[in-house]
Amino acid sequence: MEKTYYDNHGYLEREPEPEPEPEPEPEPEPEPEPEPEPETAAPEATPLPYPIPFSTSMPGGMNPSKVITVSGTVLPNAESFEINLRAGTDIAFHFSPRFSERCVVRNSLIKGSWGPEERRLSGDMPFVPGQSFTVQIICEGRCYRVAVDDQPLLIYTHRLKYLPAIDHLEVTGDIELTDVQC
Repeated sequence: MEKTYYDNHGYLEREPEPEPEPEPEPEPEPEPEPEPEPETAAPEATPLPYPIPFSTSMPGGMNPSKVITVSGTVLPNAESFEINLRAGTDIAFHFSPRFSERCVVRNSLIKGSWGPEERRLSGDMPFVPGQSFTVQIICEGRCYRVAVDDQPLLIYTHRLKYLPAIDHLEVTGDIELTDVQC
């Protein structure tokens, strides 16, 4: 309450109001917690190395410009390994390095019958027991182009021509499989 009084000279004075106590500083608002991400199922982790035989679907099948990459290490006493692109029971592209023969066999199994094998390579056998490798299978409109460790190896003309039906990849044989991208 304000008091009024006169000083010695007759001037009206008011007693100053006491300074209000400072209001306590408001506590800082806590940082909002980030909204939790919507729960989604984590993709199943594939143990490394991948299990052999390995099999996976390729949603949408093959199409020109699709690239399949298979990486691994050839086992020390390897005889062979296979990479197969499948369409149901058919094998559109069979890729099989054979170490005792020092060749890479290519073929197709269509309606239960194997076609003629292709074996010739323009250079040396690119796979060596005990060494790692990366195979790239590049799908084009008329053929597959295959590269090993970024070096062109061969061209295989499509025998099964309806590419979207080729929707499964298999890898088997004497390798330790470390990566597959399709």
